[in-house]
Order: sequence, then C-alpha cells, then structure tokens
Amino acid sequence: MLKAINRKVSLILGVLAIIYLILSYQLPSYPYAQIDADAIPKILGFLLLFLAVLLFFSKQEETEAEKQKRTIPKADVLMLLSVCGFILAYIILLEIVGFVIMTMTFVYFCSWYLGYKNHKVNGITSVVFSLSIYLLFTRLLLISLPAGILPL
Repeated sequence: MLKAINRKVSLILGVLAIIYLILSYQLPSYPYAQIDADAIPKILGFLLLFLAVLLFFSKQEETEAEKQKRTIPKADVLMLLSVCGFILAYIILLEIVGFVIMTMTFVYFCSWYLGYKNHKVNGITSVVFSLSIYLLFTRLLLISLPAGILPL
C-alpha cells in the first residue's frame, strides 16, 4: 500500500495538517472581530489536509527519471545546511543585536554566499531593504521590532 513515495509523503503531510489544525483551533477568539485571527490558519490547515488526500489517491507512478531528480548533490546539501545555519544565527541574534543590523547582515552575507558577488549592489540592497521593512512596520503598521543595540 505504501509503495509509492506520494503515499508516504501524503501521510506525513496529513499528520502535520491535523496537528496544525488542532493547534489552530486553540487560538483565542475575539468577540468583536468579524474575521478572527484563527481564520487563515484554519483555512491553510484544511487546504493542506485536502491536498494531502489528493496526493494519497494520485495515480501517478514514479519513473526512474523522477527518482534521479530526487537525489540531491552533496554540494547542494552543504549549501542548504549553511543557509539554515544563517537563518538559525539570525533568529538567535535578532533580539540581542536588533532587527536592522541583523537583517542587513543576513541579507548581505546570505546573498554573497549564494553567489551574488557585486558587493556595492549587495550592500545597498541589504541596507535599503532592512530600513524599508523596519520603517514600514514601526511607522505605518505601528508594530515594534527589536531595536537591539541601535537607539531607534
């Protein structure tokens, strides 16, 4: 029954969807909101569950070419793990160092590591992106982001 990789993946996704739905039903509801904060998580959970069921009953068989596509070269695995390390460092240092500095550093070094070598454009992009997002959240949306060591 579980010979096809699609069925194995669909069972994993189905279990994740059920756990996600259980957790989304535990979100608090607000009495005066027309669309509550749990609406989108519930919709996404049911959508994931529906797609997992469709994947389970999919008739498509796996060919040799598809099996070969699934193998990932070691260099790509190393790069993927390195980017995951960058993300983990970003998450750990975000509160301490601050949103603006950490986001600039993350965007610059991650894009440099992934192969973009134009340092001037890379630096300008990381600064403009970080400051734009910070100002959008703090000034327009009135959502505070960690200032860290900067006196913002």
